[in-house]
Amino acid sequence: MAHDTATPAKPALVCPAGSLRALTMAVDAGADAVYLGLKNATNARNFAGLNFDDAQVRDGVRYAHAKGRQVLMALNTFADARDGAPWQQAVQRAAELGADALIVADVAVMAFARREFPALRLHLSVQASATTYEAIEFYRERYGIARAVLPRVLTLQQVAHVVRHSSVEIEVFGFGSLCVMVEGRCALSSYVTGQSPNGAGVCSPPSAVRWHETPAGVQARLNEVLIDTYAPDEPRGYPTLCKGRFVVDGQRDYALEEPSSLNTLALLPQLIEAGVKAIKIEGRQRSPQYVAEVTRVWRAAIDRAASDARYSVPPQWAAKLARWAEGQQHTLGAYDRPWR
Repeated sequence: MAHDTATPAKPALVCPAGSLRALTMAVDAGADAVYLGLKNATNARNFAGLNFDDAQVRDGVRYAHAKGRQVLMALNTFADARDGAPWQQAVQRAAELGADALIVADVAVMAFARREFPALRLHLSVQASATTYEAIEFYRERYGIARAVLPRVLTLQQVAHVVRHSSVEIEVFGFGSLCVMVEGRCALSSYVTGQSPNGAGVCSPPSAVRWHETPAGVQARLNEVLIDTYAPDEPRGYPTLCKGRFVVDGQRDYALEEPSSLNTLALLPQLIEAGVKAIKIEGRQRSPQYVAEVTRVWRAAIDRAASDARYSVPPQWAAKLARWAEGQQHTLGAYDRPWR
């Protein structure tokens, strides 16, 4: 069953919250919904100093709901087959704390949530890597998902095709860091840290990150694997294997992926016309200031794109987002493949 072909509705703006301050700033800047995670491995941004305890979730839900906004809880890692209790407990906590929906990747977690808390709305995480409407329909029929977040590997035409043939809401990423891997299937970090980002919740566990001062510059390592070397005055990115600089055929450069941020402001009218129900901003690990500034730009952009047939991206929007882009670079990613 496909979506209705009536005039598309304005998509919801879904923004990241790695802290209670980021949540309140996102809401105040115009987010329709915020997404957050608990302080454990049940979410895919399991960094020290980030995420929410029960009291903070309760405060965040109260603040968002008072302003008519929603709170989505990310339970988007894959449960440990030896002990699924933390994920089951997280589902229960989400229901008790008033979350409006769960963002879930693991079918066992989905099955538990549907069985024990049937009124709790389920969103299929990007970590589930569902790129076809047939896959999405399977999750709807079997686990009752109400929305699916598409991986960042589809062209605009492919996104529109999925929307036309899906009977659930479709959410896409609009801005933020990109993943070079098939999302939810990355195995790189596990080779050098022993922890999988799909289970432990981080691409590079902080316990494995090493910084070494050398005469040639500052070395960034994961355990003993050299990821990059930075000149004294060069900005330092958080070390991940996929975005490291390595020597290949005598040339030192980004071998797998160059740091760059997805930015689809220019495609907003097409995404709205396609019937996308929500635009997601990446960045729970980023600062509250990032969340506030990016949210303000995207709030203005969505409002204008939904009401102005002559929509264009003003230079000031581009300049504000450029400040927060990874590597100070923007890309349309897979949305635009000129070689096809």
